[in-house]
Amino acid sequence: MARLHTQRFDPGLAGPLAGLRVVDMSRLVAGNMLTLQLADFGAQVVKIEPPAGDTLRNFRADGYDTWWKTYARNKHSVALDLRQPGAVEVVKAMAAQADALIESFRPGVLEAMGLAPDVLLAINPKLVITRLSGWGQTGPYRERPGFGTLVEGYSGFASMNGFADREPVLPPMFLGDMTAGLYGASATMMALWEVRANGGRGQVVDLSLFEPMLSILGPQSANFRFTGEVKQRTGSRSSTTAPRNAYLTADGQWVCLSTSTETMAARLFHAIGRPDITQDPRTSTARGRLQHVEEIDGIVGGFIRGRTLAENLAFFEQAQVTIGPMCDASQLLDDPYVIERRSLVDVEDEELGFVPMHNVTPRMSTTPGGFRRPAPAIGEHNRELLLPLLGAAEYDRLLTAGAIVEARRPPAPAHPLETKTTP
Repeated sequence: MARLHTQRFDPGLAGPLAGLRVVDMSRLVAGNMLTLQLADFGAQVVKIEPPAGDTLRNFRADGYDTWWKTYARNKHSVALDLRQPGAVEVVKAMAAQADALIESFRPGVLEAMGLAPDVLLAINPKLVITRLSGWGQTGPYRERPGFGTLVEGYSGFASMNGFADREPVLPPMFLGDMTAGLYGASATMMALWEVRANGGRGQVVDLSLFEPMLSILGPQSANFRFTGEVKQRTGSRSSTTAPRNAYLTADGQWVCLSTSTETMAARLFHAIGRPDITQDPRTSTARGRLQHVEEIDGIVGGFIRGRTLAENLAFFEQAQVTIGPMCDASQLLDDPYVIERRSLVDVEDEELGFVPMHNVTPRMSTTPGGFRRPAPAIGEHNRELLLPLLGAAEYDRLLTAGAIVEARRPPAPAHPLETKTTP
């Protein structure tokens, strides 16, 4: 069994965002995905956590907090009880020295705390405030709960996903949250560019979960306006080209195949001994093949079903046809491409030995990101970050009052995970 590359933390690593200071008041997935992008590339991301910690800490796999360990890496943690007097003043002091502040409360909550954008911008006129919410800061739905599941349904994604004779299918992962997090990182950096490169002022980035999800679905609204047709569920088939599907091999494995260009379609049919398909006027174009997709899939699927996974991959690779295996996590851990590219790495962990997680993405040749610190315990960096900011007397006063919460680490799993030894 091949082994993933072992990745250790190096606090001395820099990155292209070194010197950027981010206060992270977000919770759950979207905000943590956003600030992960910044932290991986060198920004100092300080999470302000409640006494119980970020809700993402509760996302556990059989007791293991793999979500937190992955999406809170490279971050700091300060624990504040924002219900106690003095805690909000600590946030203001942190915001005064920050470049960006990220929050994901329901619209109006930040204002109710006394941390409205105009208050923060008065303290720090160059602060970028990125506000993540389900439906945005304006509009008739602004106060509605906005989990990613709701926007995955409302955006039209679920209505397009699945098979025509079955119910719409929601994604089995946090697609809406992850998409918004990536958009949010980009938007935050654009606003920071305005401040740093153009001499501009700070501003508010109003980012809903809904609109990023809507934006990645293609021109569905335009298609409907001009054709009167709504995108139907087609399973793994495409609505623009054929063949494109998941096909079963002789040994019970699955492959995915796509012919997004006419050149690739011709290459495929020539390889399987059916060049007549692209010569037949009925099926010589993508549109024609879509109209006869059952027949086309029957031919392609029959060819693939007569060979094992390995035989199909070798045959089509030789023919330079776009086909690949459909993998799960167990296969990716041993995949030579993943291992050589270090797409997944085994990251050192004091509780579990090593935890496989995705590498810093994307890759940069001159100023790459890196692994500087593991995901923090709740309030792990209280003293490191707040003592210089507040002074010892004020720190102790707020600690006694309960506004600052002493650092603590959630309990480890009841049973140990098999760990890796250092090679």
